Amino acid sequence: MTSEVIWPLFMLAGLVAGIFVGYPVAFVLAGIGILFAVAANVPFLFLSTSVSRIYSGILTNWLLIAIPLFVFMGLMLERSGVAERLLKSLAGVFRGVPGGYAFAVAIIGIVMAASTGIIGASVVLMGMMALPTMLANRYDPKLSCGLIAASGTLGILVPPSIMLIVLGDQLRVSVGELFMGAVGPGLLLGLLYVLYLVGVAIFQPHRMPAAETGEAQPFWQAFGTLAKDLLAPALLIIAVLGTIVAGIATPTESAAIGAVGATILAITSGGLSLGVLRSALLDTTKTTAMIIFVMMGATVFSVVFRKLGGDTLILDMFSSLGTSPYVVLFVIMALVFLLGFFLDWVEITLVVVPIVAPVVMGLDFGLPKEQMMIWFAIALAVNLQTSFLTPPFGYALFYLRGIAPKGVTIGMIYRGVIPFVVIQVAALLFVVIFPQITLWLPGVLR
Repeated sequence: MTSEVIWPLFMLAGLVAGIFVGYPVAFVLAGIGILFAVAANVPFLFLSTSVSRIYSGILTNWLLIAIPLFVFMGLMLERSGVAERLLKSLAGVFRGVPGGYAFAVAIIGIVMAASTGIIGASVVLMGMMALPTMLANRYDPKLSCGLIAASGTLGILVPPSIMLIVLGDQLRVSVGELFMGAVGPGLLLGLLYVLYLVGVAIFQPHRMPAAETGEAQPFWQAFGTLAKDLLAPALLIIAVLGTIVAGIATPTESAAIGAVGATILAITSGGLSLGVLRSALLDTTKTTAMIIFVMMGATVFSVVFRKLGGDTLILDMFSSLGTSPYVVLFVIMALVFLLGFFLDWVEITLVVVPIVAPVVMGLDFGLPKEQMMIWFAIALAVNLQTSFLTPPFGYALFYLRGIAPKGVTIGMIYRGVIPFVVIQVAALLFVVIFPQITLWLPGVLR
């Protein structure tokens, strides 16, 4: 076996080993790159090119400014009390209906996904508000946990999504068009969740009986309360996504609009204080720093990996699969799905995507290249969403376990998410088989 094959394979093995040992991913990526550059006698002058790439591709990248702005927007919206009031209003509308509270959680998941995009905040918020009430109304704990975890992860797909910003940067496609392309799959996934709940309500109503707690209201009064509570997040969604769709603002500018809008909502709701502001700014800094440091480490890793022939090795491996582009796409999606059991979306996006992107660019799916990359990116985003729910390292599972009431075990949570992972895989198949689910909105507005 030649050195052109040995070094890239050893790099990948070292990366996997470093991650499983538990070292921070950013340092593992950069450290593996530097160690193998020294071991393979890569000139230090060439290694220094990673510095210029970090500076030009990350530190001075105008697009990436949207990341802290969207994170801050989500955190401020969480603290404004908008989601809590909206959930109570939805529960009032669905009161007396089998699975009413479950439908409310699914809908609030869609609304919050289009408003925040912060997975941890959404899962924790809905878990603290909804899970105790659902259990008090004799809901199946597994169904309740699975629904909350799955609904909370919609924010990673539905725009404004931080993951779509990173994917757009890695694949060199328009983030605005990715946002538009994600609307169809995001609504499809939310609809599949609701249809699943309808099926459970019809065939297994004992798993989510009609609510017995809470104050009963006339339907018209409950609907009026819902309309009032829905107004604020609707205006924020229109301000953020509407300005992008209308071509008024770039994703970065719309993120600034969202951050200001969420702050105004927090002020008007009485939820803003110096402590809340300090906490939101601190959490924004931590999240942004984590993503940027992983991006910097991935840059060092990819520079050395390509220098040692890793990209050629990957291209040759996929070429051996045959000429069918869908076979290659299936292998890529299967690889990403399996990696999601062990890695976070950030690591998968920044390590795997740059390696497989040239492979996908060489495939022919009967679509123009720009549309094909948008379609591939959204399909990848749907796939990556499963990484939050697949054990043993699904982040949404740990978020929910941390705030779950006594008696809810990690086993219940693991079993509860299985139907929703199956639904996500079904949504992925729909997106792959019917590209227009992704491309209809960008195509209409182009």
